[in-house]
Amino acid sequence: MPQLRLLPTAVLGLLLAACTVGPDYHRPEVPGTAAFKLAPDATPAPVLGRDWWTLFSDPDLTRLSQQVLQDSQDIQAAIARLDAARASTQSARAGYYPSLNFDPSARRSRSSGAKGTTANSFSLPLDLSYEIDLWGQIRRQYENAKNLEAASADDLEFVRQTTLADLAQNYFTLRSYDAEAGILEQTLDLFNQQLVLTQTRFTTGLSAKTDVLTVQNQIDSARNQLMEVRRSRAREEHAIAILLGLPPAGFALEPKTVAMAAPVVPPGLPPTLLSRRPDVAAAEHQLIAANALVGVAQAGFYPTLSLTGSAGLQSVNLNSLANWQSRVWSLSPGLTLPIFAGGKITAAVAQARANYAALVAAYRTAVLGAYRDVEDELSDLQYLKSESEALDQTLANAKENRALLVVQYQQGIASSLDLITADQTELTTRLNIENTRNQRLAATVLLLKALGGGWTPPPDSPP
Repeated sequence: MPQLRLLPTAVLGLLLAACTVGPDYHRPEVPGTAAFKLAPDATPAPVLGRDWWTLFSDPDLTRLSQQVLQDSQDIQAAIARLDAARASTQSARAGYYPSLNFDPSARRSRSSGAKGTTANSFSLPLDLSYEIDLWGQIRRQYENAKNLEAASADDLEFVRQTTLADLAQNYFTLRSYDAEAGILEQTLDLFNQQLVLTQTRFTTGLSAKTDVLTVQNQIDSARNQLMEVRRSRAREEHAIAILLGLPPAGFALEPKTVAMAAPVVPPGLPPTLLSRRPDVAAAEHQLIAANALVGVAQAGFYPTLSLTGSAGLQSVNLNSLANWQSRVWSLSPGLTLPIFAGGKITAAVAQARANYAALVAAYRTAVLGAYRDVEDELSDLQYLKSESEALDQTLANAKENRALLVVQYQQGIASSLDLITADQTELTTRLNIENTRNQRLAATVLLLKALGGGWTPPPDSPP
């Protein structure tokens, strides 16, 4: 018979466990595509480690990347935000359990009247309060907090990727300035040799004074370009220092020219992209969290069942407080049923639904933005490769043209202006080649970031 008396309680428990109001989450539909526009027909999914920067085989970049992961203030701030989100989840989880408080008291009082008496009262109560989660409001609140925590974890990974990508781009640009400075220094040596030759020809009457001034102007222009390159390099060095959490005055990279080529990175297929992007994962976790808040708001239409109780010891004499006869207890269930709230609950549900709809749009925008990022970098890489090949041919032509003009100038057939023009063409082409190479490296970094940068979602991520 005791089992029969327990049956209604068990059935009630099962019913309560199943009552979770609010919509269950379903991933919104987003327009997709079977393949990227400028990718090969059957590109394999990229195998990107979390240390993707090692693809460039540059020891300085590897060292700086490892350092930025430890010392970047942006990453440290994102870690702190994740810690706060975890604490918020733990706070929401506490709603599953009753609260128990110990509230000892001692009181001395006197009653009024001609024969008033003075009495003591001592108590050692334990107070309990518990809200029974009839409609799943607490479960929805925990679902909201848990997904906001997951979104914070995704945001941390996105900050990590962004910081590493910024570092790589700044580093490549700095090395590009080193290469440009080397080109300008070599060119200045050539121009100075040409100036000596032109001055000699002017002394012997074979050249005009304007030829000497034109060569000098060319030298001055190249020197100004060199100063501008060094100024720009200094700014890149300062930017790297800040990413490392250092003051610019305490950081320096020795100039170095590196022959670095951009690695080829296959983009994979668009459907697999969404599982590799932390910003898309964060947008979806925020969407799931907002969906849970709709259930929290809808639970406001239903009654709330709470249970409060107290048990402990109470006595007018401190010496007898610990006696078994001094025990006291009380138990009080409470039911609160909303009757009229002036439309407050309805408005809360409408607000939660509107917030969810806004985040649906934000999620779709994040997905479409992910597709765009990959397409942008694929097109940049394709066109920059063609541009680089054209510049290589232009440089070959410029060198051949200058070699012919040197012979013609020595024979008095070509003018000094022709030679100066050829020199300037070769210099401009060499600088353009270096700039294009830097853009290809930067586009490769951004493609790696667009593909998720080696991040894989945790097992409990949305399907």
